Amino acid sequence: MSDRLDRVWNAIEPARLRRTLLDALDIYSPSGKEEDVQLFFEERLVNAGCPVQRQTVEEERFNLLATMGEGPPQLVLVGHVDTVGAWDLEEFGATEEGGVIHGLGSADMKGGCAAMVEAWLALATLPEAQRPPAALLLVVGEEENGDGSCRFLEEFRPPWAVIGEPTSLTACFAHYGYLEAGFLTRGRRIHSSLPELGHNAVESMLRVLLHMGRDPLFDRSRSGVVYSIRELSSSRAGFVVPDRCDAWIDLHLPPGMDPEGVEETLRTRAEDARGLVADLDLELAVDFASRGYDLGTDTLLAPVLEELYPQLGLNLAMDAFRSHSDGNLFHAAGVKPLILGPGALETAHTSEEQTSLVQVALAAKIYAGLALSASPEARGPGPEARG
Repeated sequence: MSDRLDRVWNAIEPARLRRTLLDALDIYSPSGKEEDVQLFFEERLVNAGCPVQRQTVEEERFNLLATMGEGPPQLVLVGHVDTVGAWDLEEFGATEEGGVIHGLGSADMKGGCAAMVEAWLALATLPEAQRPPAALLLVVGEEENGDGSCRFLEEFRPPWAVIGEPTSLTACFAHYGYLEAGFLTRGRRIHSSLPELGHNAVESMLRVLLHMGRDPLFDRSRSGVVYSIRELSSSRAGFVVPDRCDAWIDLHLPPGMDPEGVEETLRTRAEDARGLVADLDLELAVDFASRGYDLGTDTLLAPVLEELYPQLGLNLAMDAFRSHSDGNLFHAAGVKPLILGPGALETAHTSEEQTSLVQVALAAKIYAGLALSASPEARGPGPEARG
């Protein structure tokens, strides 16, 4: 693989990569409104002579899929082009300072998408007979319900996927599960000067959440569960006792934890709360849950990374990916996902979101090397190489 790898790495153009990322960040593409950025990436690929097809998800929403090499793809590079909504519609676009790119989606994950597109353009410079059996997939909808990846998985189940979520180039062969829980308390509205005649839904919610927090499930040092009260809101109707309160909780579950067991614990605790809060009117809904996974590090792509990283002057670190991603969908469909991308997760979804151009360029080289490893001659014999 060495000669081909050198040739592909030399074909990566940092200036082109930088321009791709900056242009992509200047296109607003929240979930559901991804068409403009997909048209941009499609044009980039087609103008470079890379065939690409649209995979319809719904009207005016589509994935982009490109393939190369002989036979079905053995590895697919996956990036999601959608972002969360902008915190400021006047300042969501790209700014650059000292080699660091700021802007909505710079880490999550247009940095990864730009690196994958650049890797693909470099791989396409190889003679057709030397191109690996790989695919590039740019999906919509990851920040909502993963409908873009679901659409892809209806037709394709490649052995491996590399998903460019922001990991600061840490290789994540394990992935946390996720559960989203919604709580609703109802009360009785009354003038706020007479609270004893009403029932305060906010007070009820706070008591419920405090009761929940005492369960061992929420002791992160023992359970490993990472949880966050993401939203707390109440009815707004002037100078009155609120009669409604909504709360949403995110729970990120260690790879081996069963989401169904977590939901059962939540429902048991919610039922117990009825004995602690007088006249409690409480609803609990679990709208989304997915199981984590752990592929282990004794797997096909780990030795490839162990070879690539020293060549790039990097130390290889491995960890579990703590956030939610389409990786859970791919794993549930029988695909082995590696989560690896430029940018720091802690800045994603914030006004401080950023990634460095150095990391994005390194990611492009890593993606190219991983794609080349999908070639039969690179994988070698053995059962792991076949699947």
